[in-house]
Amino acid sequence: MIGESEFIVLTDRVLRAVGEAIDDSEADLDWSENDGVLTIECPDGSRLIVNRHTPNREIWVAARSGGFHFHIDRDRWRDSRSGEELSAALTRLLRLQANTTVEFEALPAA
Repeated sequence: MIGESEFIVLTDRVLRAVGEAIDDSEADLDWSENDGVLTIECPDGSRLIVNRHTPNREIWVAARSGGFHFHIDRDRWRDSRSGEELSAALTRLLRLQANTTVEFEALPAA
């Protein structure tokens, strides 16, 4: 299992990459990051939350449609239930919740 400090550095890179992808898109979304919690504000006032969960070494996503847990699997962040990659899940969830498209590169998992 990855060490705690290495996990924090890695997830900081993931959260930064998510924010940069939103900034680089034409989506009308605001976001902020504070201490491992990235909050995406949708135009309708709802939020999508992406945060690290250090004890389980996972990234958790909370959306209107539910909660999702992502773990490292062969250098990819994958949903523990469906196997969907984090980047694909974020694109899908923002399309559903904010009616906008943000394309995410594969997010770093190593």
